[in-house]
Amino acid sequence: QVQLVESGGGLVQAGGSLRLSCAASGRTFSSYTMGWFRQAPGKEREVAAAISWNGRSTYYADSVKGRFTISRDNAKNTVYLQMNSLKAEDTAVYYCAASPYGNLVAGVDYWGQGTQVTVSS
Repeated sequence: QVQLVESGGGLVQAGGSLRLSCAASGRTFSSYTMGWFRQAPGKEREVAAAISWNGRSTYYADSVKGRFTISRDNAKNTVYLQMNSLKAEDTAVYYCAASPYGNLVAGVDYWGQGTQVTVSS
């Protein structure tokens, strides 16, 4: 069993930065692909970024590439999402997710409760 707790969301002006953190409990954290989904009002949930179990492979949606950086610290059971040059369209609820597969789209075993990110223009 893995529990995920996100933090770091909030209100920021366009062009600003935020850093999301997702702290995981459970001994198997290091074996999971981790990622961040986001869901904007009226839109489907989408994968923003993902990172492999050992941190060597990452994935970014085209819309965030070059602005967001995902990282993980398996010793601290934590995954991070550094978000720079934020845009109004980044406004969404961001969810941390853990998947036993190499691809988050293949299936997610655990979800965080979500953290709101609001970017004012």
